[in-house]
Amino acid sequence: MSKPLVGIIMGSSSDMDVMKAAAEILISFNVPHEVQIVSAHRTPEWMMEYARSAAGRGIKVIIAGAGGAAHLPGMTASMTSLPVIGVPVRSSNSIDGWDSILSILQMPNGVPVATVALNAAQNAGILAAQIIATSDNSLFKKIEEFKNNLKEKVIDANKGLAQ
Repeated sequence: MSKPLVGIIMGSSSDMDVMKAAAEILISFNVPHEVQIVSAHRTPEWMMEYARSAAGRGIKVIIAGAGGAAHLPGMTASMTSLPVIGVPVRSSNSIDGWDSILSILQMPNGVPVATVALNAAQNAGILAAQIIATSDNSLFKKIEEFKNNLKEKVIDANKGLAQ
């Protein structure tokens, strides 16, 4: 397998049910990636090492999913110059996901984290692929095809409606 271009990290194994959608869409685009559990609170040294070493290992984009206080995306972004995409995860200790959303969304100036909707890991995967596709024409064409298929699904859905 090729060296990973996207790093998918999450704060806990319980986030995998949500975060696997990012991996699945990257697989469909043939984008090499890696998946790791990296907790900002339980393994802060590992989180810092992961973020600081990612670019040197060939990673181009990091997708970071977290629930509750959701510090992982922001703390990762503070340790790397790579783009970080945050996925707020609705977790068992969550305030209906709003704590995660706001924690990831409200980053201070200078430490941006692109933030997708609650549990929207697939969108994070698509965005990561789009970022990489700015310098990969073959991948760009795959994404165009994916988007055209979305359009076709809407057109097809209308064919069955009574007018």
